[in-house]
Amino acid sequence: MPLSPLRLRLLVISLLTVSFLGALDHTVVSTSLATVAGELGALQLMSWVVVGYTLASTVLLPVLGKLGDVLGARRIFLGSLAVFLAASLACGFAQNITWLIAARVLQGMSSAGLQLMSQTIIARVTTQRERPRYMAIIGAAFPIAILIGPVLGGAITDNWGWQWVFWINIPVGAAALGLALTAVPHLERGPAPRHFDVAGAAVFTMSLVALVLAVTWAAERTAGPAAAAAFAVSAAGFVFFFVIERRAPEPIVPLDFFANRTIAAGAALSAIIGVGLFSITAYLPTYFQMAYQTTATVSGLVPIATVFGMLIGNLLTGWLASRTGRYRIFPIIGTSLGAAGLFVMALLPAGLPLWVPMIVMGTVGMGTGAFMSLIVAVVQGAAPASQTGTITATINLVRQVGSTVATAVIGGAIGFGVAAMLPAGLDASTLTPHLVHGVAPEVQTQVAQIYSSVFTPVFIALAAAYAVGIIAAVLLPHGRLSDEPVPAPLTTSETLSA
Repeated sequence: MPLSPLRLRLLVISLLTVSFLGALDHTVVSTSLATVAGELGALQLMSWVVVGYTLASTVLLPVLGKLGDVLGARRIFLGSLAVFLAASLACGFAQNITWLIAARVLQGMSSAGLQLMSQTIIARVTTQRERPRYMAIIGAAFPIAILIGPVLGGAITDNWGWQWVFWINIPVGAAALGLALTAVPHLERGPAPRHFDVAGAAVFTMSLVALVLAVTWAAERTAGPAAAAAFAVSAAGFVFFFVIERRAPEPIVPLDFFANRTIAAGAALSAIIGVGLFSITAYLPTYFQMAYQTTATVSGLVPIATVFGMLIGNLLTGWLASRTGRYRIFPIIGTSLGAAGLFVMALLPAGLPLWVPMIVMGTVGMGTGAFMSLIVAVVQGAAPASQTGTITATINLVRQVGSTVATAVIGGAIGFGVAAMLPAGLDASTLTPHLVHGVAPEVQTQVAQIYSSVFTPVFIALAAAYAVGIIAAVLLPHGRLSDEPVPAPLTTSETLSA
């Protein structure tokens, strides 16, 4: 029998809390990085505090998804939460940058488990019809974390010290753990695999690590040979991984999933979210500081508008899809809004009032939110119940890989484009908004035109990515979300006797 309404509410509160903690730790650290690097004396390794977390949370997705199907989502969820709390404690006590990076890697690994298992548990205790509403609530953790993370991180660092950026997780996470022990049900587990795909997991991890390193080094433009070597290792590894998965009796990423039209279209839509929006958000403040000559504080209003639109679109379509049972129309509308909005951004002349691009990017965010969580819920319904964790991991994986690769490509394109067009006397390696705002007005205008011309093809390319998303959305099969009940969660005694 399904969960009672009260227990379901407690479950959603618990899952939302831990999902928010995992998402927040990805954003809250950004404003404390300079302080951390200064106190630990390792400015040159500062970026690895973020990269280590992101890399670990990405490469573990397929492994944890498979383990959730085999060992049970509840076990992986509670284990990930316990490790996350321990890693947060270790981060705060870090005495050097190596210690901090290692603890952040552990945090990233456990964060992947929290994100995946929250979505998997919701899929296992709700019907397809109910799922979009609850998935949208859990998915709201990410945009909220983007909105408040940097501000919260700065306030904690200034008033309590950077250690509390990590230690603040302990009381909140401990309360969520206590609630989860009661609220998260014992769920039916899949059959134990006769052969766990160790070779596939190892090769995939190596290939993905090489890919992330390659795009990271390529964006720095100072490690050309290393980036090329990493790209070669990654390409060879993924070819080998494909061969392994085709032959493995129980692959970690079942390739036959993609013969299903719903799953294939859903994976494409998920990748487009990472490529089309997540990749550009980090560069928007720089664009508006240079092209619109705003302050750093004011330039953050456009990303805030984007994320706020994403939050509204996510919650609204989740509610509508659960209420009506219809789902196909929302990705079609969402990708169309994204494509139109990014194309308009390419046409906007620099110097317009800032509220204009805020509205445009808010529309892009709302369009993206319209299918951000919904597509996960739809794809979960297309896979066997015994492989819910695996398919959830796959959908999240393509999104994160798309975001990582596109972010590096866009960063490289902007860096090369600006450096090639700057007037004499300005050095791209030392160019800052503060420096530009202090030069002659005609030079400021010239720099603004340069940034506008460099970003225009970027916006057009991202609009094209969303246009591909329109095709993927149209290819989703017609249908309605099912009201059929899910299998009953096992009781504790049943689990022990199983």
